[in-house]
Amino acid sequence: MRTTTNRGLQPNVLGTFDTIVMAVAGSAPAYSLAATTAVLFGAVGLAGPAALLYCAIPMLGIVLAYARLGRIDVNAGAGYSWVGRTLHPFLGFLSGWALVFAATVFMVAGSLPAGTLTLSLISPGLADSTPLAAAVGAGWFLMMLLVVLGGARLTVRAQLVMSGVEMLILLCFVLAAVVHRGRATAFDWSWFALDRFHGPGAFAAGALIAAFYYWGWDVTSNLSEETRDSRRTAGLAALVGVGFVFLLFEAFTVAVNVLLSAEEIRDAGPNVLAVLGQEIWPGVGGKLLVVAVLLSTVATLETTLLQVTRSLFAMGRDRTLPAALGLVHRRWNTPWVAIAAVGGAGLLMFAAAAAAGSVQRILSDAVAAIGLQIAFYYGLAGIAAIVAYKAVLFRSVQNFVLGGLWPLFGSAFMLWTFVESIGVLSTTALTIGLGGLLLGVVPLLVYWRKGSDYYRPARLDAVRALEAAEGSGPATRPRTGARDKSYATDF
Repeated sequence: MRTTTNRGLQPNVLGTFDTIVMAVAGSAPAYSLAATTAVLFGAVGLAGPAALLYCAIPMLGIVLAYARLGRIDVNAGAGYSWVGRTLHPFLGFLSGWALVFAATVFMVAGSLPAGTLTLSLISPGLADSTPLAAAVGAGWFLMMLLVVLGGARLTVRAQLVMSGVEMLILLCFVLAAVVHRGRATAFDWSWFALDRFHGPGAFAAGALIAAFYYWGWDVTSNLSEETRDSRRTAGLAALVGVGFVFLLFEAFTVAVNVLLSAEEIRDAGPNVLAVLGQEIWPGVGGKLLVVAVLLSTVATLETTLLQVTRSLFAMGRDRTLPAALGLVHRRWNTPWVAIAAVGGAGLLMFAAAAAAGSVQRILSDAVAAIGLQIAFYYGLAGIAAIVAYKAVLFRSVQNFVLGGLWPLFGSAFMLWTFVESIGVLSTTALTIGLGGLLLGVVPLLVYWRKGSDYYRPARLDAVRALEAAEGSGPATRPRTGARDKSYATDF
């Protein structure tokens, strides 16, 4: 893994606990609930819990696929490398491009609520100004950009503080919602049933939004070159993270259905958690959940920046994008050119958002567009895992189910959602989602013609890769009395 300066990312910075925190923060529980609950309710009504449940099952298949692929190819580009080495380099590049584009769009979709929430804590009247929200959101974005530039150790320490406070607030409100006496709607187990959806199109629309809820756990794979024992750690952290946020998402979605009326949910829009908090704990609850959402938004901005900059770093290193993106800062061991490029693109999008419509409308279109990109590159990763492990799938029932059947189901679900959603999304969402994907064809063709070695890959085969890993022997830590300072925290 050489860069254009023969310097790589700093290894062994993240331990097991750090990586789990990154997986949870990447899915952004409080932000996802605030930004997407009203959008999900508008798409499927009270069937939100069902959409989250039936998307979680195939999503776990994709998590298993990532875990297995990460065991045989440690690469900051993750799906970009895996799909390119198993299916086709063109599909691999477009897989990486989909992540990069989705993450870049998210810079606005994530930062605008951060700006709005910050303003609402100062003065509720200021929060209605989209230009002002864009300006404050850009400030948060630049702050996280500097943290990411400062290196993985600084990044994980900031993440531990932000996510720790966020989780504490959310768990307290889950318990408070359970004992709360008032209700707008009686709880109904049918909210988890498949027949709550009005046809395949409605189900696909709900699944696409649910995919946005979970998106972000795969940051553990993009950080694999900086993680201790990443062949095991990245996949384990992703599984734990997705399981944890699934429970949180279901708990809060049920609480919203029970405690708020349909009109309150629609009127609240991206402020639905503040309204829920006010219902549970009048006077203080709303502000506490606003703080949780703000912390979650800033935390997921950080993990998204990590994902997109590591992906661009891998692409620059492979010369499928400008080679300068593969440059690493001499002091901080971070891809500083990629970080600067993302910063410039993000600021341009903030300027466009400031002149656009309401925050709620921007969020709705952005969530749907990002959902298309997610379904595309997750679906390809599921197929890549099956192809890479095809020689061992029938050696045991466990291999067949966990390595073949479940990833195949996850991949088929994601790709079906991608196709089915095209007919029901708005023109703006389709333009952003499909247009952004097609835009990747331009650099693909340019750098393919330049002869990048990425387009002549060494095929990824699990049998050979695992044999090579076993032959090299396990990495061992020095047996010294002093604590290894390269790890922030660990089990």
